Amino acid sequence: MTSRAACLFALTLALSAQDVQEPTVTFGTTVVIPSGLEGKIYNIRRYSKKLPSFKHRKPVGTIYATSLNIPPQDFKLGFPGVTNRVEWFAIDYKGRFWAEKPGYYDFSLMSDDGSKLYIDGAMVIDNDGTHPPVERKDSVKLSHGVHDIRVSYFQGPRLAVALVLMVAPPGEKLRIFNTNDLKPPPAP
Repeated sequence: MTSRAACLFALTLALSAQDVQEPTVTFGTTVVIPSGLEGKIYNIRRYSKKLPSFKHRKPVGTIYATSLNIPPQDFKLGFPGVTNRVEWFAIDYKGRFWAEKPGYYDFSLMSDDGSKLYIDGAMVIDNDGTHPPVERKDSVKLSHGVHDIRVSYFQGPRLAVALVLMVAPPGEKLRIFNTNDLKPPPAP
């Protein structure tokens, strides 16, 4: 094989490898996002079957995100932003968001494994336990203004990871919850 043919062969292999690579997921960063969600990362015991109490636990790291949008994927890809862990960890996200319209807000929380959604300290969705990707939905009546949000999540045994939070303000369709879309209007 000539050197030109060898180069073309190597280039073809490289391009073929790029075609089969998994897409890069951009989610979670260690850079502070002031208007985003802050996620405290915790190690949990192997074979845990539900979310731990975070009250007396010490976090092993912190990540930040404006949305929780990790569709079901192979656990070997890891949880974006969490290093050196593909199973047996938990993340407790906290933040605030602005409700422009008063009324009922629909929420959807899909996860593999357990997750819970709290708005203003009250649990809205309980999707806890070890399970494949499962979606739970519920609604909560919100007043105009700022509200606290908390999403607790844990990754248990292998196979898949997933965490997707969606919201539908009154009269709208479900979309990915994003703190950039739910912030107060600029002051006049």
